Amino acid sequence: MTGTTRLDRVITHGTFSIDGEDFEVDNNIWIVGDDDECLVIDAAHEAAPIVEGVAGRQVVAIVCTHGHNDHINAAVELADAVGAPIVIHADDRMLWNVVYPDRPPDGEIADGDRFAAGGVELVALHTPGHSPGGVSLHDAAHTRVFSGDTLFKGGPGATGRSFSDRPTIVRSIRARLFTLPPDTVVHTGHGDDTRIADELVDLDD
Repeated sequence: MTGTTRLDRVITHGTFSIDGEDFEVDNNIWIVGDDDECLVIDAAHEAAPIVEGVAGRQVVAIVCTHGHNDHINAAVELADAVGAPIVIHADDRMLWNVVYPDRPPDGEIADGDRFAAGGVELVALHTPGHSPGGVSLHDAAHTRVFSGDTLFKGGPGATGRSFSDRPTIVRSIRARLFTLPPDTVVHTGHGDDTRIADELVDLDD
């Protein structure tokens, strides 16, 4: 029997690199589960603060919302530290390989996959556009979704870079996120939370 479910956020700072440019960013790492076991959503920049956030719990999996370096660059060090597998959508494997050319992920995420730990179940929603293999993780029981870089407070994630596409991200948001209950809390990959109701706008492709 699991204890009370909990949600912890760790914020790390580092560099996002793409198309020959570097950007300083703060990333949200979400740790969901209970006092005994958890899932880590994204592993950004530094493993040590995430290990501290895990606080000795069993990590069932490190789930990557997408393959941009700022969301995975602490994943292998974290996996080694806590003994957990890393999973990512196959369509972002080329981004993973830039960071880890000699270390494949431990598994692939497919649309509809379920990840459970400590009384929390997350369902993977394939939401491409920011990257081809972008996923959001829906926790229906707790009326929340972990959107990675697909949806932020104020609109869609960035496009216009390699492997990103504005019409694709708009379709993903409309079909997969705007169809969730309006009171669903959106826990984002960067910045503040929002709600689906507050983001329900007429997006232009």
